[in-house]
Amino acid sequence: MAAGLLPPAMVPLLFFLFLFSWFPPGKPDLESDKAALLAFRDAVGRSVLQWNASSSSPFSILRLPGVGLYGRIPDGALGNLTGLRTLSLRFNGLSGRLPADLAALGELRNLYLHNNRFSGEIPSSILSLRNIVRLNLAQNAFAGSIPAGIGNLKRLRTLFLEGNQLTGQIPDFNLTLDQFNVSFNRLNGSIPRSLRTMPGSAFFGLDVCGLPSSPCPDEVPSPAPSPVEPNPPDDGGNRKKKKLSGGAIAGIAIGSVVGFLVLSLLLFFLFCGGRRENRTRSVEDQRDAPGGGGAAAAAASAAVASAAVVAARGESNSGASKNLVFFGSDARVFDVEELLRASAEVLGKGTFGTAYKAVLESERVLAVKRLRDVELPEQEFRAKIEPVGAMVHGNLVPLRAYYYSKDEKLLVYDFISEGSLSSLLHGTKGTGRPPLHWRTRVEIALDAARGVAYIHSTSPSASHGNLKSSNVLLLSGTALVSDHGLAPSPAPSPPPSPAASQATGPRNFGVLLLELLTGKAPAQALLNEEAVDLPRWVQSVVKEEWASEVFDPELLRYQDVEDEMVQLLQLAIDCTAQYPDKRPAMPEIVSRIEQIHRSSSRSDDQQKV
Repeated sequence: MAAGLLPPAMVPLLFFLFLFSWFPPGKPDLESDKAALLAFRDAVGRSVLQWNASSSSPFSILRLPGVGLYGRIPDGALGNLTGLRTLSLRFNGLSGRLPADLAALGELRNLYLHNNRFSGEIPSSILSLRNIVRLNLAQNAFAGSIPAGIGNLKRLRTLFLEGNQLTGQIPDFNLTLDQFNVSFNRLNGSIPRSLRTMPGSAFFGLDVCGLPSSPCPDEVPSPAPSPVEPNPPDDGGNRKKKKLSGGAIAGIAIGSVVGFLVLSLLLFFLFCGGRRENRTRSVEDQRDAPGGGGAAAAAASAAVASAAVVAARGESNSGASKNLVFFGSDARVFDVEELLRASAEVLGKGTFGTAYKAVLESERVLAVKRLRDVELPEQEFRAKIEPVGAMVHGNLVPLRAYYYSKDEKLLVYDFISEGSLSSLLHGTKGTGRPPLHWRTRVEIALDAARGVAYIHSTSPSASHGNLKSSNVLLLSGTALVSDHGLAPSPAPSPPPSPAASQATGPRNFGVLLLELLTGKAPAQALLNEEAVDLPRWVQSVVKEEWASEVFDPELLRYQDVEDEMVQLLQLAIDCTAQYPDKRPAMPEIVSRIEQIHRSSSRSDDQQKV
């Protein structure tokens, strides 16, 4: 029977029981798995689950959210699923106490039991899940105290217990939790100091203290006594009061005014002299000048001005006058003279040169890249750059113009004000910025994939050459690939085949996907000491069967997209395969991300409902 013709009662199990064969399941007994699932179906889901026990592989993931399960889970129904990694029974009508044989699920990483009617105390079987990473028991009827033994679950990163009937104080778990919530219980007392970094919403509806809005009484500092000057001994009323004379006050006032005028004149002369020096100092002197806020801005202006002066002079082998060469509809809307007058600031130094933000007198804002170490004859430079200028795509930063002379090579782009993916992922961590949503990451990946795929489509030998997160810029929710076509020219040697030149694209894109998924900077980024060889690290983690440890902790909050996260991770692993012929081509990469994006969109729509 075709999947589309299955009766509704059979759909849930086919959609929510998964085995990802690339995660080694260990050695669970297949027959035990079948028997356990049949017992589970008979106990809580006979009317909604139609499973024919025909699976040929043990189960590692069991997901049955919102499928109408009801009743109590008996002992023995789940304990034999020893290879289970993820168990999701959320949004059902399950009730009673949790079965004691949960303790047998030693491989379990993710347990989602929220929005049911489970009752009783949180059982000790939960405390035996030594590998658990995410635990969600919210919106049930659990009573009693929160077990302090949860602190022994050293891999735990997410703990949701809100919406129960738990009593007593919140234990100090001494864990590094990324997510935590105990709101709307009957808890009281002082919030442990290790949990006070959590948002106030984690403690709504509780009679607790320890937050900035409700400090504990014994922790409120008493006001310091105001200093009281000791009374001097009474000398019979003949004590002399020390006061400044009128002359002294006048002298102080006059001295202050004179000092202020002298200081103002000194600053004026220094400022004027500094401006003259900046106008005459050469670019080479600017490079060697010590850094500083004002000095950096002045050096940036001087560098752009110097480049423009060279352009205006028209230095070339032929001696002919040089100007900017424009692409597309931007035919000569500004010239090097206007660049000469532009205010500028340094944006950063990259592989191919220094980038500047230049604001023209017309208030148009540009990004000017001043290339370095480019020793190409003009004809070869033009042959390399003009195909880049001809590329027009909604996910590429367009090259607006270029300038070539013997001493200067400039590329002119639109200025993209919202920054790069690299700065979004790594530049502001710990600053309270909003987390990067899962769907946003997928959309960025899809935009970038489409941009790179377009580059590959323009020529069999065309490639980006330097794809990385700092070259993916963001504008109004759209990701734009920049710096394409600027790969350094190799030393004279036999040219690579077109397939070989494009094979680096999928690998670099795979590293970009890993960066999006893990939140870690790749080693080549050299951002800080925490950068890692992402492909090698991910492979080692997956090999050790700790796949859940791969993902950025900020992604752990999205409990309905685990499948999509795994699919994107598998794509990233395929893209970074050791042998180029094993890597998918960019059109296939686009197609697979489009499918993941559609699936993520459906998950978002279901959450809204």
